Amino acid sequence: IATPDGQALVRRLAAEADVLLENFKVGGLRQYGLDYESLKSVNPRLIYCSITGFGQDGPYAQRPGYDFLIQGMGGLMSVTGPAETVRAEGEPMPEGQGPQKVGVALVDIMTGLYASIGVLAAQQHRHATGEGQHIDLALLDVQVAALANQTANHLIGGLVPKRMGNAHPNIVPYQDFPTADGDMIVAVGNDAQFARLAESAGHAEWACDERFATNAARLAHRAVLIAL
Repeated sequence: IATPDGQALVRRLAAEADVLLENFKVGGLRQYGLDYESLKSVNPRLIYCSITGFGQDGPYAQRPGYDFLIQGMGGLMSVTGPAETVRAEGEPMPEGQGPQKVGVALVDIMTGLYASIGVLAAQQHRHATGEGQHIDLALLDVQVAALANQTANHLIGGLVPKRMGNAHPNIVPYQDFPTADGDMIVAVGNDAQFARLAESAGHAEWACDERFATNAARLAHRAVLIAL
């Protein structure tokens, strides 16, 4: 695309294309006449999806974005990893105790899914109006949106999310437990399930214990229940 012939080829393709997807730095295609405004004049029906680290405008727009960086900046790493143990002042953090990135490039993957959804929405708009659109998609926007219940906990309850290992901030018990032949996941989604779990564990009385009978109570007495 750095040559006139290459630019002409892209314009010919764009003239008949439904969708163009690009993840160049902001403004990187304008010098070649391949930005949205330029190609819109060739094909007003074109759906042009731009994926960047931080969006088309704003103070970080010119910065490159990488999945690992975004996981850190967007807060995902602050809620991923084992719970931090209490340390004496000046004592180094044990290896593996700090923030952890997810084991796959999750932000990249989620942004690809958001791009697919955005393109489909733009196609519906085009069916109704005959016009294409420019989709401005940023890795950081997707990451922050994906914090979901952790963000809601902060907005509604003022709680700052923290790392909890495999435990859940709002549901108890909902984590892994060691057993004689390997780790086991226990995911109890409601009080009826907890009653069945208690019975299976040989402690049906747990379901009648006011400390454990409801999820709110189990949340308040998490440490006691998990130890049991």
